[in-house]
Amino acid sequence: MKHISKQDLNAMDRIYRLNLINSCTGYKSANLIGTVSTENIHNVAVFSSITHLGSDPALLTFIVRPTTVPRDTYKNIIDNKEFTVNHINVEDIKEAHHTSARYPSVISEFDVTNLEKEFKDDYKAPFVKSSRIKLGCKYLNQYEIKENNTLLMVAEINDIYFNEDIIQKDGWLNLDIAKTVTVNGLDGYALPSLVQRFEYAKPKDE
Repeated sequence: MKHISKQDLNAMDRIYRLNLINSCTGYKSANLIGTVSTENIHNVAVFSSITHLGSDPALLTFIVRPTTVPRDTYKNIIDNKEFTVNHINVEDIKEAHHTSARYPSVISEFDVTNLEKEFKDDYKAPFVKSSRIKLGCKYLNQYEIKENNTLLMVAEINDIYFNEDIIQKDGWLNLDIAKTVTVNGLDGYALPSLVQRFEYAKPKDE
């Protein structure tokens, strides 16, 4: 088994290290965050750091990289306090990945990709029409992570939209049916398949 030490990491080429560290922790979620600016420019960007934080209340988190350069998604969320989270389907991976390109804030990623926006209920932030699982979220708080100058964003899930064939009798969403992809590293997209579901785990003597 190959061993890479901290000293090896420090001596590595930057891109090689980026690929290694971003992939060594395993598969990550693949989502598109939709926001709107105060100038009514609709932004959509791929994020691989969205994670479940709690079920009651329903909360999620994600990471924003250092704001020493313009971060349109972050600014739009702070300005408008709402955003959408849209699962990436296997059919959309090429267009979704292109949203990571750095366009000026006056350009909407919807205009330079084949992704189509849609609006639901009272949300001003756009949803991605082709996404089969979508969340309407409200910004709650942010926490500075001093170790690398990133921000941990905390938000409330207020609305959930999905195709009816995805949900099971116990409330579980079958991501196989949704064809939701995951991210391996920075740019590798994978379509996982369900191996097995288990019952809620309890100590064996119960």
